[in-house]
Amino acid sequence: MNIHPVIELTDEIYEAFLRLIPQLSSLKPPTWNELSEIISTEATTLLLARQSDEKIVATLTLTCFRVPTGLRALIEDLVVDESARGQGIASELTSAALDIAKDYGANGVMLTSNPLRVAANKLYQKMGFKHWKTNVYFYKF
Repeated sequence: MNIHPVIELTDEIYEAFLRLIPQLSSLKPPTWNELSEIISTEATTLLLARQSDEKIVATLTLTCFRVPTGLRALIEDLVVDESARGQGIASELTSAALDIAKDYGANGVMLTSNPLRVAANKLYQKMGFKHWKTNVYFYKF
């Protein structure tokens, strides 16, 4: 498994997102320009996982930022291709993100996961993430 940050958007990477994002969400995948913006944003690290045949099989987005109470890190949109699930790829990607966040100086990493994603929730707990008793709110425009 090869895990690395995306430095530059290519057709191969863009096509991988067109394939992977629908496996995570009913929302449409990012456009080329939106994905380029994610990659060029200094606070965001877009990680890819490639199998030994170099096929992109997973992605994770890590955002690190400062707020008045400290340095924060947030994992979003972790998705592993359905053909590659159960091989430890999500765990490897998450570990890579944790290392980056620690190097950034964050004192921890936050993430959310739909309760229906049973395997993902078990993985996060196994990796040491603690369930916070907090309310998450979303204001939709």
